[in-house]
Amino acid sequence: MNKRLLHIFTLALLSSCSAASESSSSSRANRTPVAYNTVVECTLYDGMSKQSATLTTIGSGMEVQVMDTVDAYFVKARVTKDGKPVTGYMYRTCFPQR
Repeated sequence: MNKRLLHIFTLALLSSCSAASESSSSSRANRTPVAYNTVVECTLYDGMSKQSATLTTIGSGMEVQVMDTVDAYFVKARVTKDGKPVTGYMYRTCFPQR
């Protein structure tokens, strides 16, 4: 009887871990961009270094849609330039601390 209960609890534990991992990955995929205003003039790069090509320069106070926090220094961002969306990478220091 004790072995049977142990097996049932083990199966329940494994199924709950599997369900938790599926729900966390699906919620990450459903994130929408968040609008922020820059606090200083910044550059939108096509890669994650200062040696990357410059896509555009964003002035202070302009709205930027932050799509993902890539690492400790960069965020993936989207801006509108000449009526077209441009996606690239910006330094986190361009935005106010939250």
